Amino acid sequence: MTARPKMLPAGEAAMADRETSPDTSPTTGSGAESSLDLGPASLSRVIGDQRKTIVVAIVLAVAAYWVLGQLGEWTMAGCTAGGVALGLLNHLATEFWLLRLITSGEQPTRNKLAMSTLLRLLVLSVVAVGIAVWFWPDGIGLLLGLAVFRLIALVMTGLPLLKELKQQ
Repeated sequence: MTARPKMLPAGEAAMADRETSPDTSPTTGSGAESSLDLGPASLSRVIGDQRKTIVVAIVLAVAAYWVLGQLGEWTMAGCTAGGVALGLLNHLATEFWLLRLITSGEQPTRNKLAMSTLLRLLVLSVVAVGIAVWFWPDGIGLLLGLAVFRLIALVMTGLPLLKELKQQ
Protein backbone atom coordinates (compact mmCIF):
# COMPACT_ATOMS: atom_id res chain seq x y z
CA MET A 1 0.00 0.00 0.00
CA THR A 2 1.36 3.45 -0.86
CA ALA A 3 1.60 6.23 1.70
CA ARG A 4 -0.83 9.06 1.22
CA PRO A 5 -0.01 12.74 1.71
CA LYS A 6 -1.30 14.40 4.87
CA MET A 7 -3.16 17.14 2.99
CA LEU A 8 -5.43 14.73 1.11
CA PRO A 9 -9.07 15.06 2.25
CA ALA A 10 -10.44 12.13 4.22
CA GLY A 11 -12.77 10.76 1.57
CA GLU A 12 -10.28 11.02 -1.27
CA ALA A 13 -7.41 9.65 0.81
CA ALA A 14 -9.40 6.58 1.70
CA MET A 15 -10.46 6.18 -1.94
CA ALA A 16 -6.80 6.42 -3.00
CA ASP A 17 -5.87 3.72 -0.46
CA ARG A 18 -8.66 1.48 -1.70
CA GLU A 19 -7.66 1.98 -5.33
CA THR A 20 -3.98 1.14 -4.74
CA SER A 21 -4.67 -1.91 -2.58
CA PRO A 22 -4.28 -5.25 -4.36
CA ASP A 23 -7.31 -6.85 -2.66
CA THR A 24 -10.28 -4.92 -1.33
CA SER A 25 -12.71 -7.76 -0.97
CA PRO A 26 -14.35 -7.80 2.47
CA THR A 27 -14.80 -11.59 2.37
CA THR A 28 -11.08 -12.36 2.38
CA GLY A 29 -10.26 -10.18 5.35
CA SER A 30 -7.11 -8.85 3.69
CA GLY A 31 -6.15 -5.77 1.75
CA ALA A 32 -7.47 -2.29 2.39
CA GLU A 33 -10.50 -3.35 4.42
CA SER A 34 -8.46 -4.92 7.21
CA SER A 35 -5.34 -2.71 7.10
CA LEU A 36 -7.17 0.59 6.71
CA ASP A 37 -8.78 1.49 10.03
CA LEU A 38 -11.09 4.36 9.16
CA GLY A 39 -13.27 4.18 12.24
CA PRO A 40 -16.79 5.54 12.26
CA ALA A 41 -17.79 8.40 10.00
CA SER A 42 -18.56 11.50 12.04
CA LEU A 43 -19.07 15.16 11.31
CA SER A 44 -16.36 16.10 13.83
CA ARG A 45 -13.86 13.95 11.93
CA VAL A 46 -14.76 15.63 8.64
CA ILE A 47 -14.40 19.06 10.24
CA GLY A 48 -11.03 18.04 11.67
CA ASP A 49 -9.85 16.74 8.30
CA GLN A 50 -10.98 19.93 6.54
CA ARG A 51 -9.38 22.49 8.88
CA LYS A 52 -7.44 24.22 6.09
CA THR A 53 -10.54 24.53 3.94
CA ILE A 54 -12.52 25.99 6.84
CA VAL A 55 -9.75 28.51 7.54
CA VAL A 56 -9.71 29.52 3.86
CA ALA A 57 -13.50 29.98 3.93
CA ILE A 58 -13.25 32.20 7.01
CA VAL A 59 -10.48 34.27 5.37
CA LEU A 60 -12.57 34.67 2.20
CA ALA A 61 -15.63 35.79 4.18
CA VAL A 62 -13.59 38.29 6.18
CA ALA A 63 -11.97 39.55 2.97
CA ALA A 64 -15.42 40.06 1.44
CA TYR A 65 -16.45 42.26 4.38
CA TRP A 66 -13.09 44.01 4.41
CA VAL A 67 -13.08 44.92 0.71
CA LEU A 68 -16.79 45.45 0.03
CA GLY A 69 -17.42 47.09 3.40
CA GLN A 70 -14.87 49.76 2.54
CA LEU A 71 -16.94 50.48 -0.55
CA GLY A 72 -20.14 50.72 1.47
CA GLU A 73 -21.58 47.54 -0.10
CA TRP A 74 -22.50 45.73 3.13
CA THR A 75 -25.33 43.71 1.58
CA MET A 76 -23.04 42.56 -1.22
CA ALA A 77 -20.39 41.66 1.37
CA GLY A 78 -22.94 39.63 3.34
CA CYS A 79 -24.12 37.85 0.21
CA THR A 80 -20.54 37.07 -0.84
CA ALA A 81 -19.75 35.71 2.63
CA GLY A 82 -23.00 33.73 2.45
CA GLY A 83 -21.89 32.24 -0.87
CA VAL A 84 -18.61 31.19 0.69
CA ALA A 85 -20.55 29.65 3.60
CA LEU A 86 -22.82 27.76 1.18
CA GLY A 87 -19.76 26.49 -0.68
CA LEU A 88 -18.18 25.35 2.58
CA LEU A 89 -21.39 23.61 3.62
CA ASN A 90 -21.52 21.82 0.25
CA HIS A 91 -17.87 20.81 0.56
CA LEU A 92 -18.29 19.44 4.09
CA ALA A 93 -21.48 17.60 3.13
CA THR A 94 -19.68 15.99 0.20
CA GLU A 95 -16.74 14.94 2.36
CA PHE A 96 -19.06 13.53 5.03
CA TRP A 97 -21.01 11.57 2.42
CA LEU A 98 -17.78 10.17 0.96
CA LEU A 99 -16.43 9.22 4.39
CA ARG A 100 -19.70 7.53 5.34
CA LEU A 101 -19.74 5.66 2.04
CA ILE A 102 -16.15 4.46 2.40
CA THR A 103 -16.44 3.42 6.04
CA SER A 104 -19.57 1.41 5.28
CA GLY A 105 -17.57 -0.80 2.90
CA GLU A 106 -20.41 -0.60 0.39
CA GLN A 107 -19.61 -0.61 -3.32
CA PRO A 108 -21.80 2.17 -4.74
CA THR A 109 -23.17 1.96 -8.22
CA ARG A 110 -22.53 4.67 -10.76
CA ASN A 111 -26.24 5.48 -10.73
CA LYS A 112 -26.26 5.93 -6.94
CA LEU A 113 -23.24 8.24 -7.08
CA ALA A 114 -24.77 10.30 -9.88
CA MET A 115 -28.17 10.62 -8.20
CA SER A 116 -26.67 11.65 -4.86
CA THR A 117 -24.48 14.28 -6.50
CA LEU A 118 -27.34 15.55 -8.65
CA LEU A 119 -29.64 15.91 -5.64
CA ARG A 120 -27.02 17.73 -3.57
CA LEU A 121 -26.16 20.13 -6.39
CA LEU A 122 -29.84 20.70 -7.19
CA VAL A 123 -30.58 21.71 -3.59
CA LEU A 124 -27.48 23.93 -3.51
CA SER A 125 -28.44 25.61 -6.79
CA VAL A 126 -32.04 26.26 -5.78
CA VAL A 127 -30.97 27.77 -2.45
CA ALA A 128 -28.20 29.88 -4.04
CA VAL A 129 -30.32 31.21 -6.89
CA GLY A 130 -33.25 31.83 -4.55
CA ILE A 131 -31.13 33.92 -2.19
CA ALA A 132 -29.46 35.72 -5.12
CA VAL A 133 -32.86 36.67 -6.56
CA TRP A 134 -34.16 37.72 -3.12
CA PHE A 135 -31.27 40.16 -2.62
CA TRP A 136 -30.90 41.21 -6.26
CA PRO A 137 -28.72 43.04 -7.43
CA ASP A 138 -26.42 42.54 -4.43
CA GLY A 139 -27.36 38.86 -4.37
CA ILE A 140 -25.05 38.22 -7.31
CA GLY A 141 -22.31 38.33 -4.66
CA LEU A 142 -23.64 35.04 -3.31
CA LEU A 143 -22.99 33.33 -6.63
CA LEU A 144 -19.58 35.00 -6.81
CA GLY A 145 -18.66 33.79 -3.31
CA LEU A 146 -19.86 30.29 -4.12
CA ALA A 147 -17.81 30.19 -7.34
CA VAL A 148 -14.64 31.60 -5.76
CA PHE A 149 -14.83 29.16 -2.85
CA ARG A 150 -15.45 26.22 -5.19
CA LEU A 151 -12.43 27.17 -7.31
CA ILE A 152 -10.15 27.48 -4.29
CA ALA A 153 -11.44 24.23 -2.74
CA LEU A 154 -10.85 22.45 -6.04
CA VAL A 155 -7.26 23.69 -6.16
CA MET A 156 -6.70 22.74 -2.51
CA THR A 157 -8.04 19.24 -3.22
CA GLY A 158 -6.26 18.78 -6.53
CA LEU A 159 -2.73 19.89 -5.59
CA PRO A 160 -2.07 16.99 -3.17
CA LEU A 161 -3.36 14.54 -5.76
CA LEU A 162 -1.06 16.01 -8.41
CA LYS A 163 1.91 15.82 -6.01
CA GLU A 164 1.13 12.17 -5.32
CA LEU A 165 0.90 11.39 -9.03
CA LYS A 166 4.21 13.15 -9.62
CA GLN A 167 5.89 11.01 -6.94
CA GLN A 168 4.74 7.76 -8.54
